[in-house]
Amino acid sequence: MKTSATPPPERADAPLPLGALLALAMTGFICIVTETLPAGLLPQMAAGLGISQSLAGQSVTAYALGSLLAAIPLTIATQRWRRRNVLLLTILGFLVLNSITAWSTHYGATLVARFLAGVAAGLAWSLLAGYARRMVAVRQQGKAMAVAMLGTPIALSLGVPLGTWLGAAIGWRWAFAAMSGLTVVLVVWVLAKVPDYPGQARAERLSLAKVFVGPGVRPVLAVVVAWMLAHNILYTYVAPFVARAGLATHVDVILLIFGLAALVAIAFTGRLVDHHLRTLVLGSLALFAVVSLLFVWVGRVPAAIYIGVAVWGITFGGAATLLQTALADTAGEGADVALSMNVVAWNSAIAGGGLLGGLLLKTWGAAAFPPAMLMLLVAGWCIAWSARAHGFRAGARAVHAAGH
Repeated sequence: MKTSATPPPERADAPLPLGALLALAMTGFICIVTETLPAGLLPQMAAGLGISQSLAGQSVTAYALGSLLAAIPLTIATQRWRRRNVLLLTILGFLVLNSITAWSTHYGATLVARFLAGVAAGLAWSLLAGYARRMVAVRQQGKAMAVAMLGTPIALSLGVPLGTWLGAAIGWRWAFAAMSGLTVVLVVWVLAKVPDYPGQARAERLSLAKVFVGPGVRPVLAVVVAWMLAHNILYTYVAPFVARAGLATHVDVILLIFGLAALVAIAFTGRLVDHHLRTLVLGSLALFAVVSLLFVWVGRVPAAIYIGVAVWGITFGGAATLLQTALADTAGEGADVALSMNVVAWNSAIAGGGLLGGLLLKTWGAAAFPPAMLMLLVAGWCIAWSARAHGFRAGARAVHAAGH
């Protein structure tokens, strides 16, 4: 098989390498479904391992912890490795570790496998965006990243419910075994379609500290945390929130609406990100803030919930593409290191959303979610607005990249 490390020509009209980009999207899909699959299978996993459901739930925590702890050090440690080798390492990690989870009868072994699967995911997430950008000309990088990020909303809207149904139909162990089978297909796909690139030479590598203090990096990461905290407060506790409107038995439909709206958003984000990144970020944050404000007033009205969730999905669908594009553009040669920081920021926001949402729910009830979300989103919008010179710049990305 012949692959090339030569950068693609600067042709904005060249066709996207869809086969390779969709392989990256499938990697993201596997990351998300592997992370969230236990959430829909807690009773079955608890019974199969002879533990409580609360202990079974810690398999999700272990995965998130692995991603948090490993993303930055592993990204730095593998900077000089050839890129496809690193990608295959993460995918083979999912193959082995999901297989162990499928057949393990010991809770400790299952927890270790879940932690290590999170380690693989942390490395994968720090790699995918930079890999997608490297395959295409500068003017196409936004579109390429939109395709590469497609696996996330598909996993959230379709993959998780499908995995839960599969687990209920044939058993939770076979659900994880099916993920391993999907990973085997992905290995072949990557070998056939994804080009290889060299790692960074020692002289090109930037330290973690130097990347972090670079102009614009911290504002982008701050927006990631504020935006994703607001999102995860509602996403994690969407069931008690919509129950106030009498929709407790319609959570699956509501999440499907959210996921489909997010898919629509990815389509138009891919078309617009290369020329309107700043506008899309500010607009998405503002629109999500408006939805939060409306939920303060009409959070008990079923029609308002359905409409609000659809708009929320539209504001979220392009978030990964927008934020990772902004961060990679800002970090330049330190993009891979910066994107590993994004993994930490994103997963910290997921955990923080669960903790903060739980505290709000216990103290004031689900009605407290929209005001808290509104404050976070206003803060994120102000940070993004102020980062005009570095971080979220106006105008075409290609102009900024050329002068970076």
